Amino acid sequence: MLKMRLQRFGRKNDPSFRVVVLEATEGPKSGNHVDQIGSYNAITKQKSLDKEKAKHWLSKGVQPSDTVYNFLVSEGVIEGKKKNVLPSKKPIVKEEPKVEAPVAAAPVAEAPVEAVPAEEAPAVAEAEAPVVEEAAPAPVEEAPVAAEPEAPAAEETLAA
Repeated sequence: MLKMRLQRFGRKNDPSFRVVVLEATEGPKSGNHVDQIGSYNAITKQKSLDKEKAKHWLSKGVQPSDTVYNFLVSEGVIEGKKKNVLPSKKPIVKEEPKVEAPVAAAPVAEAPVEAVPAEEAPAVAEAEAPVVEEAAPAPVEEAPVAAEPEAPAAEETLAA
């Protein structure tokens, strides 16, 4: 698949670009481009483009990069809106204080049990089966704990 993209050339701190058609797997600096259709000087903002070659390659199915697409739109080769090529900023996420839902402490009153015919009993039992209530653990009586003999020894070693 062919791609239309920019190839940088020129000196350091003097960016200039060629608009080239090359294989999508090739890097732009490889020099193995199929055709050169224009140039762009980033310092002087001077653009030159062979519109007939650009239309020819686009009709063959060449995919332009986003920057070249914007270049072609501004030159009037193709119709459309420009694409945003700048990197997107990450949104600032503010941490909101977590509000915990209050837990219902009141016991849930159970509905009175009604007499159900034997045929409908399994259906009613299945509907009410998932309700499981957790009981609070019973308080455990603990024996009084004797003072640990090692605690005073540790304090004496720190004081010394």
